[in-house]
Formats: sequence, C-alpha cells, structure tokens
Amino acid sequence: MSFPALRKGVVARRAVQRCLATHAPVVEKDCTSITPPYEKLLGKLERVRELLNHRPLTLAEKILYSHLTDPEKSLAGGGKIRGDAYLQLNPQRVAMQDASAQMALLQFMSAGLPRCAVPTSIHCDHLIQAADGAASDLERSIISNQEVFDFLESAARKYGIEFWKPGSGIIHQIVLENYAAPGMLMLGTDSHTPNAGGLGLLAIGVGGADAVDAMTGTPWELKAPQVVGIHLTGELDGWATPKDIILYLTGKLTVRGGTGRILEYFGPGVHTQSCTGLATVANMGAEVGATTSTFPYTANMRAYLHATGRGPVARAADEAAAKGYLSADEGCDYDKVIEINLSKLEPMINGPFTPDLATPLSKFGSFVQERGWKDEVSACLIGSCTNSSYEDMTRVAEVAEQARAAGLKTQVPFLCTPGSEQIRATMERDGVTTSLQDVGAMVLANACGPCIGQWKRDDAKGKENAILTSFNRNFKSRNDGNSYTMNFLASPTIVTAMAFSGKLSFNPTTDSITLPNGEPFKFSSPRGQDLPSNGFSLGNQSYYPSPIPEPQPETEVIIKSDSQRLELLEPFSSHFGPQNPRGLELPALKVLMRVRGKCTTDHISAAGPWLKYKGHLTNISENTLITAVNDEGGDINVAFDHDRGAMETASDTIPTIAKRLKSRNQPWALIADENYGEGSAREHAALQPRFYGCAMIVARSFARIHETNLKKQGVLPLWFVDTADYSRIGSGDTIETIGVATLLGGDANAAIKLRVLKRSGEAIEIPVKHTMSADQLNWFRTGSALNYIRSQMA
Repeated sequence: MSFPALRKGVVARRAVQRCLATHAPVVEKDCTSITPPYEKLLGKLERVRELLNHRPLTLAEKILYSHLTDPEKSLAGGGKIRGDAYLQLNPQRVAMQDASAQMALLQFMSAGLPRCAVPTSIHCDHLIQAADGAASDLERSIISNQEVFDFLESAARKYGIEFWKPGSGIIHQIVLENYAAPGMLMLGTDSHTPNAGGLGLLAIGVGGADAVDAMTGTPWELKAPQVVGIHLTGELDGWATPKDIILYLTGKLTVRGGTGRILEYFGPGVHTQSCTGLATVANMGAEVGATTSTFPYTANMRAYLHATGRGPVARAADEAAAKGYLSADEGCDYDKVIEINLSKLEPMINGPFTPDLATPLSKFGSFVQERGWKDEVSACLIGSCTNSSYEDMTRVAEVAEQARAAGLKTQVPFLCTPGSEQIRATMERDGVTTSLQDVGAMVLANACGPCIGQWKRDDAKGKENAILTSFNRNFKSRNDGNSYTMNFLASPTIVTAMAFSGKLSFNPTTDSITLPNGEPFKFSSPRGQDLPSNGFSLGNQSYYPSPIPEPQPETEVIIKSDSQRLELLEPFSSHFGPQNPRGLELPALKVLMRVRGKCTTDHISAAGPWLKYKGHLTNISENTLITAVNDEGGDINVAFDHDRGAMETASDTIPTIAKRLKSRNQPWALIADENYGEGSAREHAALQPRFYGCAMIVARSFARIHETNLKKQGVLPLWFVDTADYSRIGSGDTIETIGVATLLGGDANAAIKLRVLKRSGEAIEIPVKHTMSADQLNWFRTGSALNYIRSQMA
C-alpha cells in the first residue's frame, strides 16, 4: 500500500471512530482567577520603563519586572540588573504535585493562615506506580496512598486549594490545559514547571518553601536571571519535532549552561510551532539548569486557549499583546544569542545517564557500535509531561498505523503514558488509543509513572539494558531503580518507530524492516494534528476539582498520630543560639564527606519507593545521599567516622554517620563537586541534610533551585573561589568560618574564608564566596525562611 493511501486509510478509520463517540462541546470556563491583570501589569511596566530610561526590554524582563513588589526598591540605582540584582516578586499562582505538596503544606500550616494568598492547586500524579495498566495501577495506588491523598484533600478543602484527584493527570499538562496564561508569573513545586512557558508566561520550578512564600503573600525573591535569546528560523521537516529543538540545545548548552538564565525564544521559527510543541521545548529547559523558558504570544497559543475553554484569556491576551506586553521590544539586548535553523535540524537521541549527551540520529548507530553496547532495545516508553500532547499522540498513532498496515507488532514492551484525563479521553474517542494498542502498546495511568521511577519493572534487574523514552531526564537508576539501565531520550515518533525494530542502531528515516514475507518496509515521516477537530473530550470529570473553591476553615486536616507517611514539622533551630560559642560565626563543623562528581537531587534524596515518605522527614531522611560517591575511596553510600566510640564502626552508610554526628550534637559540613543539586526541585534534598545537622555545603558550583532550597532551610551554600581547593578538605576535618559574622552584620561584600584544621593537625585557610541576599541572610540567621516568615507575622 502506498503511503498516501495508507494515510487516507488512517484518517478514515479515525473519522469512523469519532462519529460513533459523543463528547462535550467547548464551553468557556470561568477565567476570573487565571486571567492576568494585564492593565495593572502594564501600568507597573510603565514605571519600570521610566526607572530604566526606556531601554528596550526582553519579554522575560517585561514579565518579571511587571510582577515586582516594589520596582523602585528592586531597580533603584540604575546599575546592572540581570545576573546581579535580587528581585522581590509577586507570583500569581502556585501549583504543587502530590509528593512535594506534602512538605509544602506542612510548612504552610505552621504559618497559621486561614487561606492561600494566591490561587493554588494540588495534582496527584507522582504516587501512582506503573505495573499492569491504567485501571489496576490507579486502583492499587489509591489504596496504598490513601492516607496521603486524604491529608492533601483535607488540607486543600481547609485552605481553598483546587485538588486534582489521582487519575486526573500530570501536573504540568493540567496546568497548560487549565491555568497557564500569557504574561503570567507562576511557581510550581517541580523542576519541570517551565512546561507552562509554552503559553508565553514565566513558570518557575521551586522548592516547597518558595511556594510557601507565594501562598502566604510574602514577596518571593529571585536573583535576576540573565536572558539568553534562542533565535529560531526555518521550519521543521520530516521526522524532526519540537523535542529535537531542545535535545539539540541541551547538547549545546550542557546541564549547567542555563543556570541563572532564562531561555527566551524568538524569530519566525517560533510561530510555526504548536503551543504544546513549545511546551515540550520549555519543559526540558530544566535539563540545562535554566530558570525557565518563554516565547512571544502566537496565533497557535491563541488557538490552544480557545480550544481549552479559555476564550476570555485569549481575548485579554490579544489586547495586552497589541499594547506590546507579550513580546520583546525591538532592539532589546540579550546576554547571549544562539541561532537554530529548524530546516537543518535532524532528530536527536540524548544519553545515556545524562540529558546533554546529544547525538544526531544519523550518527547514533555508529555511536552505539563505538561504545560496544548491545544493539538491543529492551523497552520503549512514550508520553510523560514532556511529550503527551494530542499532537504527539496523533503523530505516533500514524507511525503505529503504518506498522499495523504492514503487519508489524512492537518487538519490545511499548508503554504509553497520557498526560491528562483530557488527553486520554480524547485519544480514546478519536481512535488513537486503538491504533497504539493494536500494535502492542500498554496504556498506563494518567500520571508520571516510569518517568520518575514509579515503574514496577522485573525483567531487567541488575542487567545492562537500553530503553528509549520520550521523557526529559535520564539519570542512573531513575526510571526502574537499575543503575545499569541506559535511558536514551528521543521524540515520541523516534521512540515508537524503534519499538518495531528492537534495535538501538535502527534509523527510521533511512532503514527498513524486513517483513515476514521477506519484503522491506520503511516508515514514512508522520504528521500529527495540533488540536482535535472535534474539540477535547473532558473524560471522567469526577477527577476534577470545583473551580475557585472557598476555604472551609472547620475542616480537620487528617494526619494519623502513628503515621509512617506524615509527621508535623518541628522548626529548625538557629545556628547562632547560646549553644554556639562563636557568636555569629558558624560553630565548628565536622566534614561528613567529600562528594565526587555528579550529585543530583536523585542522589541526595532518591525518589521511586521513597516517594511514600515525602511527608515524613524522619523516615525519608534514611535515604540521604545513599547513591552519592565518596571521593575518598570511590565507594557509593560509604562515610567514615573518625571520632567513633569504642562500639562503633570506622565506616558505615552515609545516613548512619550523619545520624551519629547529630546524636553528638556535632553540626557538620559537606564538600561537593560541580553543579551540586542538579535535577528535580525536591526540597527534601535540602531538608534531610539539615535535619541531620548539616549547616554548610561548600561546592565547586550549585544548581539554582537546590542552592535556593538550601538557603530556605538555613544551610549556608558557599562556592570555592579556586575549584582546586575542593580536594584539600576531607572527611573528619574541622572547619571554622571567618567573615560570616561580618556578613551577618550588614557587609554584603564581606570576604569569607574557611579555616580548616586537618586531621593531621595542619591548619589551612581557603577563600570562598557566597550568593546570599539580605533577605536570605535573615533566613540564615533565624534558622530557616519559615522561621523568619513566622517572626514577621508575629
């Protein structure tokens, strides 16, 4: 069968299935709480322009500066802003996923407020484990996590928070479908919150303590990011998709290249992309450490807003765009500009073990051969928050239909995760689900699942194997708990085509598959459909919350007294109490260990089975740094106790040694390598070391979100002035700070040194630098940001 005929048959088959289905027409939603106050923002922007002498502004600057609490205070002095100034901002919305929401709510509850200061939502997506398929996985996960869901739902009811039940979908897809609006500033307690940037806003991933700032009405602080301009020209063709834009860029920038920066895309190539395609690009900006990503308002964004019932937002955005708010000023200055010609972009495959190891598809077969890997794929997985749009799913369905027509079935397990109930229902109505299942796909629950390690996989334990996914992150052990699983990231279409070959070296743009009759079969490049012709189907609306709920203060928040999943938080004490003989210098600190190489938040606080303890700090702290490598010996999860008692071992697990130090009332420090804390936004990676007594971490460099999370919990992050000094400090050494008292005394430029007493008796001094703002110093002085917020409310 010729490809045009095949395509016609695919369309006809879906049309028949659509006409048999019934679905709700597009009904405009109440957009009162999600429409940005454009007139107010434009008014504030005019004040900003005057302060900045009417210089041309980037889009990112317009959105940030129009959300300033006090423009005169933040921008006074006329000096350099980007990369230097600390901005006090008023976000308009907060979104939290169920794992991180537990700790965020526990912190918010301790503030004693009757309601959230801004619209807030909770999304149950992280605690659903993939194993057998959507229905059974969802039912089992609800039963096993009922205690947590009851807590979240009761807290949501008490404080007027929108609660999206298990099965509703992944937080980022739901935010894009329901809450995102051009020109908005929002926070989310997940590193992939920037996904919402596909609708032309600034959506920033933060820890729970940062979310509490917005929820309590406290100005949220951000060091003004630099702005990198990504100039897109040309148009994608063939097998290239929006995913390949960010896979290519991740390889170019590396996992640290976006730190302290906003990626702002511009140029004609932006306007040829769907809204959901732009969301994919923004989503994976987290993998280069970018603060967030954004795009100018486009016709495709307008169409997506209307298709998802947000016509009022689209009409208001049209007016704001006409007044110049939703695009960069002509002649604006970027800190760096990167050119990408989409017409020359080919599909990419990134990995394994890091998202920035980017290889063009045409060279990937040779890459596999050079590395000596088996030319086998053990599983293919599509969907997740990165790639589960209707466009993605219709594109892969066309690949599946081509294979079905040729008599092919997938050669390996092929798993599909819809991003939301809306996407799942629309896929099912339009025959997309049938197209995938007919060739062997298993459709999983509308949840994060394998992407974050919620995958019950028994077929590859302890074995080296390769999987292909359309996910965003591929660190060791992340997906299935097996450190030997190599996860290669690609577009959903490439992943799907690979499932029919079962070979890593297969290139669907050039290679053929031999059919049982001996004839060669070659895929044709598939096309997706941006928006469904018959509108989106809402699916099971019992998963959805009541919009804009009012607080019910009489509600009792459900936490069992003997719970192993949830516990109330005890405030951290200040480092500078009467127990500290050094005044406003940190007390003498023991060095727990020197961490070698990549140490992501997955290393510091593993996910997977540990997610069940996200609301119980004592229990989850048992996983602290358990996959980190000790530079003194090279072992994983081994620390040394140089002050042990007669009945204690010389070495043990890292959490065990940390607990020993805590039991001795001995505060400690950690020495870390480059980009410490890369990856997920999980604040537990800061909470857990603090809970065990960590007061300071000295690193060659930090990832942005994690550094802020440490500051929020009263841990001092310091950077080596000379990165070579990293190797001069070892476990068991004692560190005293010099200059912290001067810094806390008001001298922001105070020089800080570390006096290190080596175990050998040698004493050395090492210069370090800090990134603390005045407000962050208040957090540090009082023991945590939450302590400081409470003190201001008293």
